[in-house]
Amino acid sequence: MSHPTHIRRTIARAKQRRGKAPVPLRLADRLADAVAARVGSWRFILIQSGLLAAWILANALIGTEAWDPYPFILLNLVLSFQAAYTAPIIMMSQNRQSELDRDRSVADYQVNLRAEADITLLHEKVDLLREQQLAEITDMLRRALERIDTLEARRREGEQG
Repeated sequence: MSHPTHIRRTIARAKQRRGKAPVPLRLADRLADAVAARVGSWRFILIQSGLLAAWILANALIGTEAWDPYPFILLNLVLSFQAAYTAPIIMMSQNRQSELDRDRSVADYQVNLRAEADITLLHEKVDLLREQQLAEITDMLRRALERIDTLEARRREGEQG
């Protein structure tokens, strides 16, 4: 029984990929990952919350002479600006991570295919060994029966003669 060709091709591709060195990250990728790691942390949220509270409190206490009086239009502009730049950067990091996850999934699939092919090969070998053993046992039984028949024939000849 031969293995399907898609398994052979997948195994060959896996061997090719295993030999390749990982592609180094570009500066843009490293920056996107760093921004996503910082912005997506509790430390960032706590610091930003503290700064927002301080901004609102300072402007509320100063009153109408404040640099950003209520309804805090400048604060809204700063937060919109921050969101407009951080969201695409985070998306770049997530897209790159998705590509890595896809590559890992393909590698896992290839490992599973290889394991399946190996298990199938082992089953074939075990089946072949069983067939050989069965043939040997059958041959031994056939020879034993022939000996028994010969012995019984001699015994009968001895009783008659």
